[in-house]
Amino acid sequence: MNFKVEGKPVFAYTAARELDPEKPALVFLHGAGLDHSWFGLQSRYFGYHGWNVLALDLPGHGRSAGPPIPSIEAMADWVLEVLKHVKIQKPGVVGHSMGSLIALEYAARHAAERIALIATAYPMPVSAAFLEAARNNQHAAFDMETIWGHAPQVPLGGNPNPGMWMYGDTLARLRRLAPGVLYNDLKACNDYAGGLESAAKVQCPALFILGRRDVMTPPRAAQPLIEKIKGAKAVTLDASGHSLMAEAPDATLDALIEFFPRRADL
Repeated sequence: MNFKVEGKPVFAYTAARELDPEKPALVFLHGAGLDHSWFGLQSRYFGYHGWNVLALDLPGHGRSAGPPIPSIEAMADWVLEVLKHVKIQKPGVVGHSMGSLIALEYAARHAAERIALIATAYPMPVSAAFLEAARNNQHAAFDMETIWGHAPQVPLGGNPNPGMWMYGDTLARLRRLAPGVLYNDLKACNDYAGGLESAAKVQCPALFILGRRDVMTPPRAAQPLIEKIKGAKAVTLDASGHSLMAEAPDATLDALIEFFPRRADL
């Protein structure tokens, strides 16, 4: 789906379906340097099972025009502008990594039905070496995100999809970025300082989906947010690292299906 927000082109994957005002809606928000395709299995499933889906390319990512947005708070407000444009008022929101912070901030500022935070942490610090490599548009930054973003078994045939290479898939996405976009995203995560205050404002149900072998956002780093959101639930997937939608696609989808129940009349 192609449209414009504030005069700039935006792309959202909708499972090749028109948005239906009678259906509930789910918004998918990708992580740093990535795009809507990171949620390929999950967004497609919900799109074919009674939901409107909007798997967004954030500004400067995928097919959405830049420049990238420099803060988590501003990204959350941009999502609201997108939803106003497509006339969706109270969606469920699913975010991965940087997208999880956007989902958190969105739910604190605006109306959300439910939120699912995948591979999240607060704070979400980024090492000086990683930031510097991204600032200088060095390929080393892509390597750091790719290697640290997967559990160690990935290079050893760990992909559940035969014939697919997770490292190559991630690197291909990152290489499509315009210079400065990855640095923008990493700095936004590193600078985000309002997580605990925003978590305390969340009034909707919240689910945390975490990878036990995640070295970028280890499960213990999500605990401060879990404790701040009343009634929050957490699922930890033992075999996965940071890239849960690729490393544990079925288990991640199962957790989302259980959390976002299908309406009986659809």
